[in-house]
Amino acid sequence: MKKNNKFLNLLEEMLLIPSPSGREEKMSALIREKISEIGYEPETDSIGNILVRLPGKNPEECPIVFAAHLDEIGMTVKRINPDGSLQVIKSGGLLPWKIGECPVDVIGDSEPVSGLLSFGSAHGGSASGKERITWDDVKIITGLTPEQLEQKGIRIGSSAVPKNEVRGPVVMGDENDPMIAAWTFDDRAGMAVLLQLLGELKRNNFQPQNPVIIAFTVQEEAGGHGAKYLAAEENPKIFVAVDGCPIIDPDTMKLDGRPGVWSRDRLAHYDQQLVVDISAAAKQAGTQVQVAVYEGAASDASMVLDAGLVPRIAFIGHVRDNSHGFEIARLSVFNKTLKTLIAYLNEGTN
Repeated sequence: MKKNNKFLNLLEEMLLIPSPSGREEKMSALIREKISEIGYEPETDSIGNILVRLPGKNPEECPIVFAAHLDEIGMTVKRINPDGSLQVIKSGGLLPWKIGECPVDVIGDSEPVSGLLSFGSAHGGSASGKERITWDDVKIITGLTPEQLEQKGIRIGSSAVPKNEVRGPVVMGDENDPMIAAWTFDDRAGMAVLLQLLGELKRNNFQPQNPVIIAFTVQEEAGGHGAKYLAAEENPKIFVAVDGCPIIDPDTMKLDGRPGVWSRDRLAHYDQQLVVDISAAAKQAGTQVQVAVYEGAASDASMVLDAGLVPRIAFIGHVRDNSHGFEIARLSVFNKTLKTLIAYLNEGTN
């Protein structure tokens, strides 16, 4: 299945590339390569966002942005102990119990260094018997001295992420309607959907009514900094985040292949007419959307609106469980998200 599914091929390739906030350069290189292979010319702006511009039939209109972010959650080294172990804090919304004790790559100024995320002994260690593990209980063991770590480019401020071997993707369940799991789709899945969207637009020589920017943004997990810079520079009329929809209440959202749209998060109410428009596009694409309301989440789109840089925002993406961990989704949701975006663009973006 992995060999025959374009989305899984893209996702698997992206999962092999560490991309914590502030260290997106290797992922950026892959995305630029993929865009060039499709036949578009990628731009890279001053903060590191990658942009593809689609000229509109009404060139005087402000652009509409569809954005997925390049970075992933991870850890940041805050202290190097005398024994060479590393104390870390979270980068983005990572919780220690979500990642558990697992092998990691520490991303420094040269090649990655292998390590093990450690919570210590269960037979009386500092974290033994605790119901809640905090980052103060966590360290990374590399087997190297501080001097050896320095020689390998590991310092305070270096990042760490799970090693490739544990990232997935894993295909499971009914082979006619499978689920897939991976160490965070966030937001590799959104990027894969946008790359597939670019491929469809190129094959069909599509020209939108209004100018469109397909964007791959930096540092979403750190506060939407790439998206804010993009909005300030490009002055879009609409900003659409393409990301994932965590299941908070299993009675209101399901892993049934339907994409999700956000109506509200902790920062903003999304444009309700755009919720209606995207819902109509989903029906035209042969599916339906699930509408989500969050109290503890935000996106590139809501962070841009919160900063006063765009008048209207929307969100569409895959519905997933186990957010910010080993996430799981129905494989069909990614194709349905793609078809919904195509239908929305074909209807005209207003």
